Amino acid sequence: MRVLLVEDDAMIGEVIQAALRDASCAVDWVRNGQNAMDTLACQYYDVVLLDLGLPGKDGLSVLRSIRSSDNPVPILIITARDALADRLAGLDSGADDYVLKPFEMAELLARIRAVLRRKNGHVMPVMSNGILELDPTTREATFKDGAPQRLSSREFSLLQALMSRPGAILSRSALEDRIYGWGEEVESNVVEFLIHSLRKKLGNEAIKNIRGVGWMVSKSE
Repeated sequence: MRVLLVEDDAMIGEVIQAALRDASCAVDWVRNGQNAMDTLACQYYDVVLLDLGLPGKDGLSVLRSIRSSDNPVPILIITARDALADRLAGLDSGADDYVLKPFEMAELLARIRAVLRRKNGHVMPVMSNGILELDPTTREATFKDGAPQRLSSREFSLLQALMSRPGAILSRSALEDRIYGWGEEVESNVVEFLIHSLRKKLGNEAIKNIRGVGWMVSKSE
């Protein structure tokens, strides 16, 4: 999962960025509203964490600009503004959730998972296509009637990207995009290595290789 963090407070940003990376997310961090808009114009994200009190273009203006461009990316406002009028303005302008600072990272991560479930049409917290299940809370995957397998952070990130779009073929570059954020060195053949590792744990049928194109998991039954 790739996250855009829009936060001008250095200390808060560093804490959130570190916690998201520990949770297997690729994180890009910008510190003002205009940089957020420029970044969203050229990069796909699974979710945006948006502060309201930004220098220059404030967070509410950024939110309205994103929605006016028909970008459906899930957006969670993270702010210390707790007035009812602020919360209503954020939600009515298109935010998917409104999280008040200070917050526990465990709660923020749970809210992100809930927003992504709604976006992807999943009612249950476990992602499933009928034969393969992935639990974002425990980072365990189960294929058919096999035992749950604990995944590494990058194994989880890759499989989550595939499970988010069952039936869709994702290329090497698309999968690398979900694993690495800005400034992180992309290791050679990392996608092939992770696919091989996942197949060892789950079985060769869990992930399909479409030669010359990419990889996929079967569409939900």
